[in-house]
Amino acid sequence: MSWFNGLEARGKTDVPLAEHTWYGLGGPARWLFTPGSEEDLAALLQRCSAAAIPWRILGRGANVLVRDQGFDGAVIKLSAPFWDQLRFEDALAYAAAGVDLPRLVRESLDRGLVGLENLAGIPGTVGGAIRTNAGGRYGYIAEFVRDVRLMDSDGRACTHPASELGFAYRTSNISGRVITAATFQLQPGDRDAAMARFRHIWNEKYSTQPPVSAKSAGCVFKNPPGHAAGKLIDEAGLKGTRRGGAEISPRHANFILAHPGATAQDVLDLITLAKERVRSQTGIELELEVEVW
Repeated sequence: MSWFNGLEARGKTDVPLAEHTWYGLGGPARWLFTPGSEEDLAALLQRCSAAAIPWRILGRGANVLVRDQGFDGAVIKLSAPFWDQLRFEDALAYAAAGVDLPRLVRESLDRGLVGLENLAGIPGTVGGAIRTNAGGRYGYIAEFVRDVRLMDSDGRACTHPASELGFAYRTSNISGRVITAATFQLQPGDRDAAMARFRHIWNEKYSTQPPVSAKSAGCVFKNPPGHAAGKLIDEAGLKGTRRGGAEISPRHANFILAHPGATAQDVLDLITLAKERVRSQTGIELELEVEVW
């Protein structure tokens, strides 16, 4: 009996992943699952563990580059209605992992709860944002996380306070576990001032970065301590450099754009070029922020 037997209602085989990522690139997943509840997810993880099937969690694909050969394992997409639940109690926001981060920001501000406006212009889901501690010069999502519900690879779920999750610049210790939900501690405040701050941050990003509509995965590299990755790549003379259909953005060198006809390998070639050029000129080793599958 195949490990897949009985999971057909929530799973498909050989599913193209390009349509599930912002890049719009990459090959198929051997299996793609959309569990409808925590119980479904637990059963799926248990099956994967027992059969030694590698798995990945996919939100909205805003920070993922899938290789052209695809992913030979199970991709778990938390897109069913269960994973889109969002509710508020006083200054607390309870969000399932699949909630759109911009929606969480917007609905918090609508209720006069401030702080998350610092995350203006960041796409993706709550789960992805927490795992990578999304943010920037104005702050990080970890500042507002009270606790996170995690499920391990054996399907066991437990809620952990933020202090246990190893939040740091663009990272946490959540790898190998699945975020299923989180609680955010917000503060009542001046809604108009928060909205003005949101618009300021959004406009600043809009004027210095490729538009959100562009095919990219956001910043490709983390900023090395004391440096900006985009500035290092720009100073290496790589702005506007193309490989096939991929291009290092002329507007912000820490973005790689996928034009019509681009392949994932084109993007990977530019990643390698940027890493090698910056290393040879500065001795600095750039570290990927985008996830490559």
